[in-house]
Amino acid sequence: MVEGILGKKLGMTQVFTEAGKAEAVTAVEAGPCTVLQIKTSEKEGYNAVQYGFGEAKNINSPRKGQMKELGNFKYLRELRVEDTADINVGDTVDVSLFEEGDLVDITGISKSKGFAGVVKRHGFAGGPKTHGQSDRHRAPGSIGASSSPGRVWKGTRMAGHMGGDKVTVRGLKVVKADPERNLLLVKGAIPGNKNGLLMIRKSVKGKK
Repeated sequence: MVEGILGKKLGMTQVFTEAGKAEAVTAVEAGPCTVLQIKTSEKEGYNAVQYGFGEAKNINSPRKGQMKELGNFKYLRELRVEDTADINVGDTVDVSLFEEGDLVDITGISKSKGFAGVVKRHGFAGGPKTHGQSDRHRAPGSIGASSSPGRVWKGTRMAGHMGGDKVTVRGLKVVKADPERNLLLVKGAIPGNKNGLLMIRKSVKGKK
């Protein structure tokens, strides 16, 4: 059974509860997605479905062949599943997969913020602001020892490109699911820019 769908972030808004409380929600255009390929553990070594989502303007011949004349899709992504018995190529998955009150895990690419120093990127405190220091206010400080190991460890937090990472936010509540408009309202913020691609799955927290 498929427990996920592809979507596009539309932006944030707010809704009012029955008690009159305003809640921040993110609007997502979720689906419809078309199943283009089914991968099984017997053939590929794992169970998964390949989705097609969004409309593309220009598609080359190899990609058209991959889509099996089911449509011209902008995005092709895989979703792992436990069982592929009740899934067929050409099936359509839409927002009706979710209901109000469900918990979902949403994966997206976080906003890229360009090159950033260690204070902004990692929250470093910086150097002393007085006692003769004039150019070390936002510097990283020592990045390693001298003779042993005689090099900088891999993964040392330093200045560099900030954002643009694959981020998953878990346990978000579905406030509203509207299959007629392919619309999903999710409580809180989700990663990515407006119109960014999202993978929305039923939450592992909800399964527990």
